[in-house]
Amino acid sequence: MNNLKIIKVENPEQGAENVCEIIKNELESGRLNVLGLATGSTMIPVYNKWTASDLDFSNIVTFNLDEYIGIPESSPHSYAYFMSEHLFDKKEFRKTNIPDGMAEDLVEECEAYEDLLLEYPLDIQLLGVGENGHIAFNEPGTPLDSVTHVAQLTESTLGVNSQYFENDEKIPETAITMGISSILGAKKLILLAFGEKKRAAITKLLEGNVTAQWPITKLLDHDDVIIITDLEI
Repeated sequence: MNNLKIIKVENPEQGAENVCEIIKNELESGRLNVLGLATGSTMIPVYNKWTASDLDFSNIVTFNLDEYIGIPESSPHSYAYFMSEHLFDKKEFRKTNIPDGMAEDLVEECEAYEDLLLEYPLDIQLLGVGENGHIAFNEPGTPLDSVTHVAQLTESTLGVNSQYFENDEKIPETAITMGISSILGAKKLILLAFGEKKRAAITKLLEGNVTAQWPITKLLDHDDVIIITDLEI
């Protein structure tokens, strides 16, 4: 597992500082032109650090991992809204790309998004990980060679994500997501995992066996992965 570089931090804020330093170095070296982004509470300290910095993203193209199906981007629950609130309204980018969860033809939307990823290969992809080991919305059992597709969310993921919805609001059960193969197309992967709920996924990764039941383990087949975590492992 020489491909995995593990950075132990005390808390998510320190982890965000590490990510910021990596991004700064990659920008200054000219190696970073296309950046893959993620959503969720794990990423908020990262984006807060970026927006408070003098990092210049004006020449950077971004791609987000996923988006719920059936929620307009104007909804506070959409990932487009999340990205605008936490990053895009505060920093200028050359171009930002997020799957269109309101597309009339979802298959066509997935294919078009994957084509864009092939046209603009990712230099770095930021990742979180779900309690069940999912990366993006690639749930356990997703084919390891999957590309951008419509994903059916598991009860586990819906349960975790319900905290962001009011009691009377229905959580979308499907999403457009980059596939596992799409994600591994990035030159460098940076995965953040904080808190005991992420221990099972990180433990599976460090066991060293690739299995579709724990999508995170496919990172073992990539040659440049940074894991930033507060877990003692």
